[in-house]
Amino acid sequence: MTSTDAPAAIAPAPPVLAEVVRSGFTEGHHRGSLVLLAADGSVEYALGDPAAPVFPRSSNKPMQAAAILRAGLELSGERLALAAASHSGEPFHLELVAKMLTEHGLSADDLQTPPDLPLDPVAAEAYLAAGNVRERITMNCSGKHAAMLAACVRNGWDTASYLDPAHPLQLLVGQVVAEAAGEPVASLGTDGCGAPLMAIGLTGLARAFRSFVLAEPGSAERRVADAMRAHPEYVAGTRRPDTWLMSEVPGTLSKMGAEAVQAVALADGRALAFKIDDGSTRALGPVLARALELLGVDAPVVARIGRSPLLGGAAEVGEIRATF
Repeated sequence: MTSTDAPAAIAPAPPVLAEVVRSGFTEGHHRGSLVLLAADGSVEYALGDPAAPVFPRSSNKPMQAAAILRAGLELSGERLALAAASHSGEPFHLELVAKMLTEHGLSADDLQTPPDLPLDPVAAEAYLAAGNVRERITMNCSGKHAAMLAACVRNGWDTASYLDPAHPLQLLVGQVVAEAAGEPVASLGTDGCGAPLMAIGLTGLARAFRSFVLAEPGSAERRVADAMRAHPEYVAGTRRPDTWLMSEVPGTLSKMGAEAVQAVALADGRALAFKIDDGSTRALGPVLARALELLGVDAPVVARIGRSPLLGGAAEVGEIRATF
C-alpha cells in the first residue's frame, strides 16, 4: 500500500448482547444481531444488522419439514415434529426415527448423517454406559433425514443423492425458505448434518416463523407449526429450552440452531430472531429470555431459560446476562 492509498474500511463490531460477569468482574462479551417483530409484522426493535444474511442452521428445519409435506409425504403428530427436530437422542427419539425409516422400506444405513452421540449430555452418558458407539441414527438431525428419505421414496426420487443441492427435494426446500422469509436465499452452504443450508437475514427468519404460526389451517406451514407445538419434546428433548417454551407458553413456535441462532414466533404473530456472533450457545438463554421480555412474554419459563450461572469450584460466583 502506498502513502496515497486509502485504508480499507473496517466494519463496525456487532453490539454486545450479553456479558460474562464473574465475581463482580466483567470478563467477556458476546456480540450479535437481533430483531423483534410486532404482531403486524413490522420491526419493533433491532440491534446490529438483522438484514445481513446468516446461516440459520437448524432454525431452518420448520421450512425443511414444510417442503417435505409439499413433496407429498404424509406426516403428522410426533413424526412431523421429529422431521423438524434437533432431537436430544433420548430413547423415544431414536425409536421413532427407526420406525419412520422402517415404515418407508428404509434403514439406518440409508441415512447420510455423520455418526454421532446423543446431543443431550445425560442421554449421551447413558448411551455410552450401555456400550453403544456413535451411529448415524443418533445424530440430532436423523429425524429430518429420515423424513427427507421417505419423501424421496414417495416420489420415486433417488435416495442416494438426497443431500445434493440440485436434488428435487432440496430445490423445493429452497423455494419454501425464500417464500417464508420473504426474501431470496443469499447463499448456499452445507449444514453440520450434510444437508444443504440456505442463508437469509434474521428479519427474514423471524418473518418465516411468524408466517408459520399465522398460516391457514391445513397448509403445510401450519401443519408443521401445529405438530411442533403439540409435541415439543420431539422437536428438542426433555431438558431443552425449545421444549420448555413451547410447552409453557401456549401457541409459541421455537427452534434454535447451531452457532447460537434462535427464532421464536408467538401465537399472535409477534416474533424474534437473533444470532450470537461468536456462536457461543452459553449466551443463548439469557439473550432469548430478555428478547421474550421485550416482546411482553410474562411466564415463569422465561426466567428459567435466562438463568446462566457461572461456577467457581462448586459455588455460584457469577452469571451470563443480557445487556439490552
